[in-house]
Amino acid sequence: MSENLSEFSRLIDPRKIDAGPLVLQANEQERAALAKRFGLVSVNALSATIDLEPKPNGVAANGSLQADIIQSCAVSGDDLPAQIDEVIALKFVPEQVREPSEEEIELAPEELDEIEYAGDRFDLGEAVAQTMALAIDPFAEGPRADQVRAEKGLANDDEPSGPLAEALKSLKTR
Repeated sequence: MSENLSEFSRLIDPRKIDAGPLVLQANEQERAALAKRFGLVSVNALSATIDLEPKPNGVAANGSLQADIIQSCAVSGDDLPAQIDEVIALKFVPEQVREPSEEEIELAPEELDEIEYAGDRFDLGEAVAQTMALAIDPFAEGPRADQVRAEKGLANDDEPSGPLAEALKSLKTR
């Protein structure tokens, strides 16, 4: 069985789930690989505590993840530390062959996001890594963002700019 393992792979066999929470922690090498994958300066810490509960049609995974990352400010490029604290609520289900459907599926708030897996194991670590990635603010701004905007002549999103805005501004001052 050939598998493409992620940087933070933790394969789980649903037939061998024990009681009690699983604690997953990324080591230095895994954190460096995840930082590269997600375009971060660094991932200084990544851990998750997850309870797995076998269900008739899959495995429910509930818990939380915590991460300390350093990302680049979207405006200045300066290093910007950020903490992530996310709830994990997923359901791993065996892959099924399905006919393509155009029907939109809506989940009720109590329903879990489903992740299909092939074979006899699913990758809980990859699910944690993807949950962390979804929690990263792609437009995070540091304390120098406004200063850099002003230096580069970039418009403030709150103020209109351009010839029409200048004309309107001059009318207001009359």
